[in-house]
Parts: sequence; structure tokens; C-alpha cells
Amino acid sequence: MITLFAYSRKGMDTARRIAVALDEAPHLYTVERLAGNGFLPVPKPSAPLYEEAFNTSDALIFVSSCGIAVRSIAPYIRSKTTDPAVIAADETGRFVISLLSGHLGGANALAERIAKAIGAVPVITTATDSNGRFSVDSWAKTHGFALSGMDAAKAVSAAILEGDVPFISDFEIKGELPNGLCWGETGGVGVYATYADESAAPFDSTLRLIPKCVVLGIGCRRGTPAESIKYAVDKTLAYNGIDFRAVKRAASIDLKKDEAGLIEYCRDAGLPLSFYSAEELGAVKGDFTPSGFVKRVTGVDNVCERAALLGASELIIKKTAENGVTVAAALEKTEVRFG
Repeated sequence: MITLFAYSRKGMDTARRIAVALDEAPHLYTVERLAGNGFLPVPKPSAPLYEEAFNTSDALIFVSSCGIAVRSIAPYIRSKTTDPAVIAADETGRFVISLLSGHLGGANALAERIAKAIGAVPVITTATDSNGRFSVDSWAKTHGFALSGMDAAKAVSAAILEGDVPFISDFEIKGELPNGLCWGETGGVGVYATYADESAAPFDSTLRLIPKCVVLGIGCRRGTPAESIKYAVDKTLAYNGIDFRAVKRAASIDLKKDEAGLIEYCRDAGLPLSFYSAEELGAVKGDFTPSGFVKRVTGVDNVCERAALLGASELIIKKTAENGVTVAAALEKTEVRFG
């Protein structure tokens, strides 16, 4: 959701031009005397509206002075990892300024897109951007990679301003390394694209870039509670050194479509859950851990390994049993793209 504020007739004209450039229709607000024609009134007192907009919007755009924008949002600013993008544009549409959450919130990219659409000059003040250096948090957001930690991200951003930072990857690289990165496996500060957890630390201070690329295959006894499934998954991933943030989805056999514990676990973990028939699982090629009992019950010799690998490229954790739950994991083909 995007919320857009304008405070004069000229500002409202510019706001309409900006709205056309957005991927979604924004919520438009203006002063009470000018409300109408698509603009809602900013109530008095206005603080509750600004607080709600800040907490619920992906981006706030002010067609106003920077001062109005800053005073409106100042009480609600918390963290660059959670704050929305905040942008200010002057009434005539000459400048579009990224004010807050330039990288992780996407304010820089949004400011540039709006400026291009309305013929304005984008104003970006973040250090890596203004110096033409690689912005690791901006890249991660754009490409759907998680950052292992903000302290490490800040250390990398600071180091990139001073020179090139070593980079390694578990995945295929597409394109040339950007300005600020160089190939290297050791050093004080470095970047590692991986699905591994914190146990993988090739640099003294390692920032891991973690893509969603791991598929879980899960089997369980009838009536297994969500807590048991969570324990089995967490233990299996930890033992194999895999960061949970790399998990993209989960899969099982269609006999488990009504398995309440499995459904509850995936819902709470934020994992899409797919179900496959015995015929679909049986058609998956590979070297699997067979079970006669599982075949008699389900019609296929292994559920979790086959379910994980269906649609993925490489089995990275074979069947692991824990208190009535079986877990396996497979890796989807993943690339790191630059340029």
C-alpha cells in the first residue's frame, strides 16, 4: 500500500502525475478544504493518520517540503529494517527526494522511477549510491535475498566505500561483479551468497546473502502436532547447517492434505505447502531411502525425499526421522545475478 499526501492545488496536480507512475493506486490525502475528486481529507488532529499510514504503508510520498514530511513521520521512525519508504517531491515536480529507507524500504528505487515518469531529478543521498558503489542491502531486497544481519550489512557497506570487499557464492553467478566487490575467500569483512547458517563464516565478519531456494519434504504419523514437526524441521536444518530463511516451501503426499499439525506448522512458519499424489512422487528419479512400511501405507517407497526433490534440482538432506516426523530437503536451481 502506498499513501500520498499533497497540501495545495499545484501539489495535488503533481500527486496525480505521481499516482499514474505507480504500480498500484495510492491512497490520496490533502487538506480538508481541498478534499474531493479522489483525495481524502487529512483530519485534525492529523497525528493518528500519519501514524497509521507509517505503520501500514509500504511507502509514503509527500508532495511538500522536506520539513513537512520529516515532522509528520519523525515520532514513528524505528528501524531501517521495518520503516517504510518515505519520499518527498516538491509541488512543481522538479525534484523527487528519497528521505527514509532508501535501500531496504526501496525509497531510492521508487524515487528514481517516479522522477523518470514525471520528468524530475531524483535526489539520492545514501553513500554507496552517490559514490557509485555496490549497495548490498538494496541488491538483496531487489533480488529477494535475506541479509544474515544488519551489523554485518553495515560493516560491508562501510568497507565498500573504502575499497573492494571479497565475495564468494555457492550459486552460479550471472554478470560481472559490481563496483565494490571482488572475488575472495578470506578477509576481515566479506559477502557470502549461501543457504548455510551462521556456522559458515569464511570471513572475520561475514554477511550472508540468503536466497529462498530450499524445499522441505515432510512426512509424519497421523495426528502429529505442529510443535513436533517444528522441532524435527529445526533440528534437521541446524544439524545440516542450513539457515531457515533459505526455506522456500514444503511438500508432502496428498494423503496428508487434512493433516492438521502439518498444515498448522506450515501456516505459522509462512511456508507454502504442496501435496503430490503417490504416482507423482513415484515418478521422481533419484536414489532414495526406501521403506516397505511407507510403501504399503502410501503406495510409494519414500515420501519426504521424493516430495522435496519434485520440482527441485538436488537432494541435500536425505530422510531424517525424529519422533514420528521425517524431513528431507532439496535445493532449487539458484543464480546470483548482477548487472
